[in-house]
Amino acid sequence: MFLNINNLNVSIEGKKILNEFNITINQGEVHAIMGPNGCGKSTLANVLAGNEDFEVNSGKAIFKDEDLLDLNIEERAQKGLFLAFQYPVEIPGVNITPFLHASINSKLKNEKKPELDSLSFAKLLRKNAEELGISSDMLKRSINTGFSGGEKKRYEILQM
Repeated sequence: MFLNINNLNVSIEGKKILNEFNITINQGEVHAIMGPNGCGKSTLANVLAGNEDFEVNSGKAIFKDEDLLDLNIEERAQKGLFLAFQYPVEIPGVNITPFLHASINSKLKNEKKPELDSLSFAKLLRKNAEELGISSDMLKRSINTGFSGGEKKRYEILQM
């Protein structure tokens, strides 16, 4: 199984948000978590991503054979967990290309793999950007600055 959450109980400031939450997602499956405001959808996402504002009272969240709840935020990110925001913030002055290059090299270094030189990174970035319909002009801009909603979402996918 890809993700298995068992009996997850979560609270914030003493208020129980998730009560005995369970779900199993197998590799290749797509699931949608739906419900009214306040039912715990964002809480679940934040807990899985490692947001320490939430208190996990009990339960397990097994992702790729490892309990996410035992990992810190950086370790979860290195496993491939990514939390996309509904309204991503603009970061003026931080150029997309060097940011992504530093990010991937940080991940590779942590995995004890060789870092990508500028040429190899540029080739990989062009390939992935092209697959997502991201123009080379967009890669020269600051993060999310002046992006449309769709451009922001494509950029978030590129970061993954």
